[in-house]
Amino acid sequence: MNEFEKLSPLALAFMGDAVHTAFVRKEVLKGQANTQKNYHNTAKKFCNAQAQAETLENIMQSLNDEEKNIIRRARNSHPKHNAKNYDEETYKKATAFEALIGFLFLSEQTERLNEILKISLK
Repeated sequence: MNEFEKLSPLALAFMGDAVHTAFVRKEVLKGQANTQKNYHNTAKKFCNAQAQAETLENIMQSLNDEEKNIIRRARNSHPKHNAKNYDEETYKKATAFEALIGFLFLSEQTERLNEILKISLK
């Protein structure tokens, strides 16, 4: 077992949220110069539970067993708070997506991480 698989799924999601947000913001800045408000509005199209849940659904068939295990553990985790703007199922899928991103980042699987991050922008 990889040392990062021992982290709680919520710890992985905490890291994954930061990595995904930073990636999206970097991509937003690659576009033409814009206002802060427009940067934020563009980034939030990708950095929300619905978009992350949809990305997870789109990549599920391409995940390997290790990645599926991370997803399963994260979907079965019990966060201490409830989703504000999304139903519980969407929120669990988004948390699972973030956990996968966190795991790939921490285990330095850069090529696979970048592959999935790019898919999240479609």
